[in-house]
Amino acid sequence: MAEAIAEAIANSDNLVVEAGTGTGKTFAYLIPALMSGRKTIISTGTKALQDQLYHRDLPLVGKAIGRPVTTALLKGRANYLCPQRLDQVTDPAPALLDDINEVREWRYRTTSGDIAELTVVPEDSPIWPLVTSTADNCLGQKCPEYSNCFVVKARKAAQEADLVVVNHHLLLADLAMKEEGFVEFLPSADAIILDEAHQVPDLAVQFFGVTLGSRELERIVDEVRAATLPFTQPELNRRIDALQTAIRNLRADAPRKEGRYELTEVLTELRAPLAALASTLNDVHIALAELADASIELEKIHEQLVGMAERLTILASDDTWDGLRWLEIHPRSLRLNLTPLDVSSKLRALIDNGFQSWIFTSATLAVGEDFSLFGSRMGLAGVAGLTFPSPFALEQNGLIYLPQDLPQPSDPGHTDAMLEAVTPLLDLATGGMFCLFTSHRALNKAKQWFKSHKSALGGRTLLVQGDAPRDDLLRRFRQMGDAVLLGTGSFWEGVDVRGPALSVVAIDKLPFASPADPLMMARLEYLRRQGANGFMEHQLPLAVLALKQGAGRLLRDHTDYGVVVLCDPRITSKRYGKMFLQCLEPMPSTSALNEVSSFLAAHQRNGAAA
Repeated sequence: MAEAIAEAIANSDNLVVEAGTGTGKTFAYLIPALMSGRKTIISTGTKALQDQLYHRDLPLVGKAIGRPVTTALLKGRANYLCPQRLDQVTDPAPALLDDINEVREWRYRTTSGDIAELTVVPEDSPIWPLVTSTADNCLGQKCPEYSNCFVVKARKAAQEADLVVVNHHLLLADLAMKEEGFVEFLPSADAIILDEAHQVPDLAVQFFGVTLGSRELERIVDEVRAATLPFTQPELNRRIDALQTAIRNLRADAPRKEGRYELTEVLTELRAPLAALASTLNDVHIALAELADASIELEKIHEQLVGMAERLTILASDDTWDGLRWLEIHPRSLRLNLTPLDVSSKLRALIDNGFQSWIFTSATLAVGEDFSLFGSRMGLAGVAGLTFPSPFALEQNGLIYLPQDLPQPSDPGHTDAMLEAVTPLLDLATGGMFCLFTSHRALNKAKQWFKSHKSALGGRTLLVQGDAPRDDLLRRFRQMGDAVLLGTGSFWEGVDVRGPALSVVAIDKLPFASPADPLMMARLEYLRRQGANGFMEHQLPLAVLALKQGAGRLLRDHTDYGVVVLCDPRITSKRYGKMFLQCLEPMPSTSALNEVSSFLAAHQRNGAAA
């Protein structure tokens, strides 16, 4: 893999690589990147992976190969302390006093300003939005603390570095928004390596779309009121009141039931409130234009109002636009969205520039040896694709269990039946169990089931997604060594539990994305227009890749062993079911519980002997 990447970088070629668990793909792209002498950008799936790559893997490889390469870590501006905003927090709520005092002390210790350094303040603390900036509220070069700005320092370091580590959100946000900073040095990079590249197509669809929410509008109203207090402007105040009323009326006229709606289905009821919102938004930004020169804060607020008015015009328009308009209803807010049907042409224009090498890698990019789904979504025509399977002894150390006589996934009793089928494995396995669900509804049903079947746990601890932060649940799961964890989407990938703490991964249903999901609806509509079969060419291969991700939680080291339990009868009853088993090869499968028992007992004996 390293040789293939080195060759692609040297020739400015594009390359797609699927690398199974245990391949060492991080080292396989870091070594050629460091030895190439070319300016390289590496983008990862999450900020946690970004930190791990920069603070652990990169120094280790750099020390081993002895290359004097300058490196930099770059995150979005919301990840850096803003000294100007910190100084403005003069009267914090009593509940925030401890956190703000920690931040104030840390300000003089930190050299990077990266808030991930300050681990004593939780990452979800309400203090962080008050002491970090966004593109909307950043004062830029007019800021009195500009010379001390951590974002500016991080971007300057990235400009000058040979190798820069970013994440997909930053990469795509800057490409979509053309935010000043990162885009300036993207063209100067010789190689761009995307790890966890399977996430990029869906993220790109979100970033190249248009969205506007009621909370965003309510926040700007509060900011306008606060910023114009020093001015006596009765007409402006009247216009602000009218805008606030228009936001409330839109929420009042929108559907009551939570969920997602195609905008065309509800546009008749919303046409008048949307027009009133557009009119009042326009009135406020016109009135504010006269005061915008009074302060940098008012100037920034005016810019935000203009941007919101432009987005609302696009979202509420009947003009043809190659995208899906939809409405998202939450208990106390709503959001208008426009999702593009296809972003492959935008991505292709970015990638196909002829002088950069783009490397895409992940454990789940191909269905078998076929990379066409990923290639078509990324706009990669005729790109080379390589597969390096996991070096682990999957045939000996893994087993797929297919419980018999389970009801169909649509049956209301499916979750209960699934748990009755998988909990007997707790008597057979010494390690813990992941129960992965395809919906929050099924997760909550499972939580209730365990409440009324406590004996099924056999004295083990039950950990449930949502009861604590993900990292805390994983830490406790590893420490306990035999816990049962219930999780949905965020536990299907990016979770690494090595050793005997995890023996069983049970998956409730084949992970088909809901056809009502706007991202899926947009993609299926695009394929329909192309005359393609949306199920066979998109929904099915996506579900196969998602199953590979979920099952991939089990074997994370060459000594790991365990059982993947697939509780969806469609695997054996539908013709497409075999595709899911093929994606987990060479793991064998069985529907006999006694074979599962023998498999686990043999490995436990071998482990005890070792």
